[in-house]
Amino acid sequence: MADFISDEFVDTEIPDDDSSIYLSIADMMSSLLMFFALLFITVLLQLAEKDAPKRVVIGNVVGQMKSNNINVKVNPETGDVSIQESILFAKGSTELKPDGKAFLHRFIPVYSGVIFSKPEFEQEISRVVIEGHTSSDGDDKTNLQLSLLRSASVYKYIFYDMNFPTKAPLSQKILAAGRGEIESDKTRDNPSDRKVVFRFQFRSDELRKDIVKTSL
Repeated sequence: MADFISDEFVDTEIPDDDSSIYLSIADMMSSLLMFFALLFITVLLQLAEKDAPKRVVIGNVVGQMKSNNINVKVNPETGDVSIQESILFAKGSTELKPDGKAFLHRFIPVYSGVIFSKPEFEQEISRVVIEGHTSSDGDDKTNLQLSLLRSASVYKYIFYDMNFPTKAPLSQKILAAGRGEIESDKTRDNPSDRKVVFRFQFRSDELRKDIVKTSL
């Protein structure tokens, strides 16, 4: 009889133990979810904070281009400044037109002036890349060579034939590159694909990648 009572007592205690275990697991899962939610919010706040200088730089570039009546297209998300081929070069040529040289004399001092107008802007912009872009007209090798020679022509003219207040520090940040027809529509020859792009590389974008990697 005693054994029967003992066995029955043990049987009735098991569900209570299981309930306690389940409650503990639920509490632990809730804590983990709360932890990851807080971590996610913290990462978002860090990214927003790191992205703030970038937005201010781009806003200043847009504002200065408009106030100085400089005919360029500025991407409001990336800060890329696109200059159409017709402004700088004749079709198929790598030699700057007189009008193209005159344009650079107006554009570069203003553009570079934004970069070095504030220490935080100068710190935020780690690199400026001059990229030549072509349309899909012609073969890939020729287009890549053309785009590179054009970006090199712009680079050489800026630093060999121009003088402006921020020339020396800009030379430490800028480089020339060719993109060929990488971003063009290969199904048709689109004149808007033929351009020279001044592209920022932002330090906050590099930090963003580091934050994401660390968080993961």
